Amino acid sequence: MAMGQCGYCGERAGLFGKVCAECKKLLARVAELRGKVGFGEFLDGLAETGIAKPKILKFLDADPDGKGSVRDQVTAEMTTELMKVMGISGRQTAPEVKRIRNSVNKESD
Repeated sequence: MAMGQCGYCGERAGLFGKVCAECKKLLARVAELRGKVGFGEFLDGLAETGIAKPKILKFLDADPDGKGSVRDQVTAEMTTELMKVMGISGRQTAPEVKRIRNSVNKESD
């Protein structure tokens, strides 16, 4: 029988599973926190799950469905909310956040 591999961290996800237990826990926490807290509080909320920081970082960088990493999706949502509050029309997307992050990283190298 084949063991499934987690689409977020790459670890074993159980028999035919797509997401391991720890990443399921992180996904549930992301759903709870989305749209309710700032990024620092968001990261603290993930840390409160008791899951090791390296695994949380791997989870945040994962893009299992090709819609952008978890980190970029959450950042895009937060940016869109901030733009709304500031009266700026438009919507930020995960691919745009990734493009900006990559360009900033290249400039700082």
